[in-house]
Amino acid sequence: MLTWIIVIIVFGILILVHEAGHLIAAKRAGIRVEVFSLGMGKRIFGVKIAGTDYRISLIPFGGFCKMAGEDPSEVKGAPDEFMSKSAGTRFWVVAAGSLTNYIFAFILFSVIFMIGSPTLSNGVGQVLNGYPAAEAGIKEGDKILAINGKKTEYWEDITGRINEEFLAGTTVLDLEVGRGKKMMRIEVKPMVSTVTNIFGQTISRPKIGIAPENKILKVSYNPFYAVYLGGEKLLTLTAMTYKGIWLLLTGGMAVKTSVSGPIGIAFLIGKAANLGIVHLMIIMAHISMALAIFNLLPFPVLDGGHIVLLGIEKLRGKPLNLKIQEWVTNAAAILLISLALFISWQDILKFTPFGK
Repeated sequence: MLTWIIVIIVFGILILVHEAGHLIAAKRAGIRVEVFSLGMGKRIFGVKIAGTDYRISLIPFGGFCKMAGEDPSEVKGAPDEFMSKSAGTRFWVVAAGSLTNYIFAFILFSVIFMIGSPTLSNGVGQVLNGYPAAEAGIKEGDKILAINGKKTEYWEDITGRINEEFLAGTTVLDLEVGRGKKMMRIEVKPMVSTVTNIFGQTISRPKIGIAPENKILKVSYNPFYAVYLGGEKLLTLTAMTYKGIWLLLTGGMAVKTSVSGPIGIAFLIGKAANLGIVHLMIIMAHISMALAIFNLLPFPVLDGGHIVLLGIEKLRGKPLNLKIQEWVTNAAAILLISLALFISWQDILKFTPFGK
């Protein structure tokens, strides 16, 4: 029960952030906002401020920001209606929700690096038989302090240095190893293996045959460097997300095994919540970024689809015919609902006992 409460809170915060982006942009543009709702369906309670009904609705998932004249069938020509504003103004109002989610993800990542990002230590927890590290004499409990003269404080430093040396064409690694109070240098020649990455692509990777010890460190940074790391993390994940989308569209990745919907996301939120607040913030940051990117995809029904229509309107000097817009929107909604049902079913098979 507690897990579901946490899931509802997380979704509520992310939706609130998204819809608040639309609300703020609309208010600044002089557009009358009739309803700002957290949740869908019947109104439970709320308060009316400056003509806007701020409400909590019955269904806890979802939310919306209803602007005057947003629905073409309700347009009356008033100057404070959505359709009375220029295409450029409407573009920013539509894009504001996703931009706010993206900024929120950046803030979360920055705060995580300030308060302490969970990181594996540089200690060796396992040495695999038959691999170069075992043959060179590395043992469990050793600490990898440097590789080819460059310091390695954490496990990601170790994997990063090994990959960098591999890409640079280095065939032998000079490891500075701490064993108790002793310091020693051990040379290891990595073996090259073929692996499948998160995008389903086959790539070559160097391996020496060691695994980290089960010791999680919390590494914090000063605010300025934390903000830099937060931005770097966000940009790296953004590039990976767009690469994943491209591979999905071109058949390089299977939708069935590579995409999760609300059920899968709820499962991940529950797992993260059990690990602590920092892990929950990490999954929230990932979801917020994904919501921003997904909503800006140029697909009708999504914010990105509305932006495409605004671009067409700007080029033509007038909006597309309403019947055409309705037909495109309805067809896209059917496709999106079908995809959501398919992904949800795959999530059920992956994350619930039904899949067993």
